[in-house]
Amino acid sequence: MVGHKNTIFIVLVATLMAKEALAAQHVVGGSQGWDQSTDFNSWISGQTFQVGDQLVFKYSSLHSVVELGSESAYKNCDLSSAVKTMNSGNDVVKLNKPGTRYFTCGTLGHCGQGMKVKITIGNGASSPSSSPSSSSSSSSSSSSPAAISAALTSQGFASFAVLIVAFSVSTMLSLF
Repeated sequence: MVGHKNTIFIVLVATLMAKEALAAQHVVGGSQGWDQSTDFNSWISGQTFQVGDQLVFKYSSLHSVVELGSESAYKNCDLSSAVKTMNSGNDVVKLNKPGTRYFTCGTLGHCGQGMKVKITIGNGASSPSSSPSSSSSSSSSSSSPAAISAALTSQGFASFAVLIVAFSVSTMLSLF
């Protein structure tokens, strides 16, 4: 009976660790970060967002991050419907459910100049799920081969790491 409890515990721990290990952390704007000079259209075109992922906004004191409550507020840069305002310069937003979230800069004029992103979060399927910040639409929604390769490599490594940890815990528990 004790062996079954240990096995159930190990499976539960491994499952929780796998979920966290497979979650991606997206630095909004890539190496340029959350800044007016960043081309958010280029950055977002190669991104896929899933439940459990995190957005990281890195920026100077000239900017802030405002989460908007609707598509209309996003399109019209209407900051009066702000859901949340952040200004630490290193803000982390967890994507905890499927759907669409809207972010912009709270500095006057920055949203209108394109400093905004629309994030569409999938529930675990592997379809591209983001939209560029500008109102012009792009018919290209495929991820680059390099981005796909990087994602598969990091997921493979994460799965391997979870397997090693689960094996280690299992071995330790069997000694007792």
